[in-house]
Amino acid sequence: MEIRTDFLVIGSGIAGLSFAIKAADLGSVAIVTKKEKIESTTNMAQGGIAVVMDASDSFEDHIHDTLAAGAGLCHESVVNFVVSEGPERVQELIRWGVEFSKRNNSPPALYDLGKEGGHSRRRVIHAADLTGREIERALIEKAGSKKNITFFENCISVDLILESAIDGVKKRPRAKKDKCLGAYVLDVENNKIHVFRASFVLLATGGAGKVYWITSKPDIATGDGIAMAYRAGAEVANLEFIQFHPTCLYHPEAKSFLISEAVRGEGGILKLRNGSTFMERYHPMKSLAPRDVVAQAIDTELKKSGDEYVLLDITHRDPQFLMERFPNIHRNCLTFGIDITKDPIPVVPAAHYICGGVVVNAHGETSIERLFAAGEVACTGLHGANRLASNSLLEAVVFAHRAFVRIAGMFPQIKDEELPVSGWDLTGVTESDESVVITQNWDEIRRSMWNYVGIVRSDKRLERAKKRVELIWQEIHEYYRKFMITRDLLELRNITIVAKLIIECAMMRKESRGLHYNIDYPERDGQNWLRDTTLKRPPRNPRKAKVFP
Repeated sequence: MEIRTDFLVIGSGIAGLSFAIKAADLGSVAIVTKKEKIESTTNMAQGGIAVVMDASDSFEDHIHDTLAAGAGLCHESVVNFVVSEGPERVQELIRWGVEFSKRNNSPPALYDLGKEGGHSRRRVIHAADLTGREIERALIEKAGSKKNITFFENCISVDLILESAIDGVKKRPRAKKDKCLGAYVLDVENNKIHVFRASFVLLATGGAGKVYWITSKPDIATGDGIAMAYRAGAEVANLEFIQFHPTCLYHPEAKSFLISEAVRGEGGILKLRNGSTFMERYHPMKSLAPRDVVAQAIDTELKKSGDEYVLLDITHRDPQFLMERFPNIHRNCLTFGIDITKDPIPVVPAAHYICGGVVVNAHGETSIERLFAAGEVACTGLHGANRLASNSLLEAVVFAHRAFVRIAGMFPQIKDEELPVSGWDLTGVTESDESVVITQNWDEIRRSMWNYVGIVRSDKRLERAKKRVELIWQEIHEYYRKFMITRDLLELRNITIVAKLIIECAMMRKESRGLHYNIDYPERDGQNWLRDTTLKRPPRNPRKAKVFP
């Protein structure tokens, strides 16, 4: 089946939804989402949006904090416009119905602002500790009111459709960009692959936390957008910079439950199991140091002690305050027998956020014509070598808006040729009777990435990871060519490609900076490595998307 739309949005988080709401005023919008539309990385976000909204704060201070966290790799012009355009985008969210927490006994205009690691001021606007859920609720409701928006739930994108892959199209001059015409999409419930044709495609697929064994991310975070864009020939960059959130709840029955950085912002103190503090040995901001410093410090202390976790203690704060400020964390911890008003919280670092991604310019444009990207899937230049806490949702809304503005200027002039796009080629494929191949390789990749490409790396560990992942990739590639596509197979294919790219970027960077720490190169090298690590797939001219690796 072929589905035609003006705009194809892949992903239903804050970036995809905020873009779609605006694009619906120009034309038809199809939103493809892997599970139900409310299931996104945005929905899991606890902390909030870092934005200047108080007279005691300034754009200059927010810019300074972002640049300091980014360890010299932030693109300063991008930092400037994201920070300065942030307040307007947040006010837009409020107009759309997002209800952020207010200060107690304050006028209606005064919002409660939290403080998180790396910030010099209170500037994180939030909805208690369920900010993502509140944003997702409001945006889905707003999108539902737009007649031009259609959701396609339980659908996973397989590959982008490129002009260069269509039979009969003249070979492009080397200098000319390829053009994205849409995507092949698997309808998981019906096990059919549909052709989605669109004038513009926005990748808003989120991150790739599931590449790692321990992660704070939901199961949908398998790097789909990064993998698809790379296979299509788009540039990707800075994938070595994986942010490990320092404080994921440690409990055998707790699946990836994050303890928000806002807990430390409100006075939470990191301690060893014997009750002693340790962060003063690593950074002057102690427990409020940037995430890369805190995660590396915890990793070091755990290796020294042999313990499995450290403690986050906020029991010195008023119990009523804690239950009001962190209702979700309080409630969830209680289910595991931990009362945060009385008990320190056992925590451990977990793969959380990927600071690199698909390279975009200041308007969200990738190196492929009419393919845009926004949110965690994109490498915008904002985060550099380490994301400042709560800058991610800010980046998503700013770049979604900028992509919309760019597309709105181009859309009236678009007159597409009616290029024929063939359906998915099922020649020679059969139903798989060896699903164990998928589960075995899935586990092996994630464990290898956790053990060898984690918080602390070495050349030897990276080489081991490279060999293992390449062997697995060859096996998956053969499997992919022979058997019917399933969601599990697509996700395995994608996490393998993203794992390969992370390893390649990490092996290229011969220094330690931000989130990338290599014990063989423990110092920063500002002479040779004050630049992005960029990769692009070698040029090929395939005629069937299915043969893309």
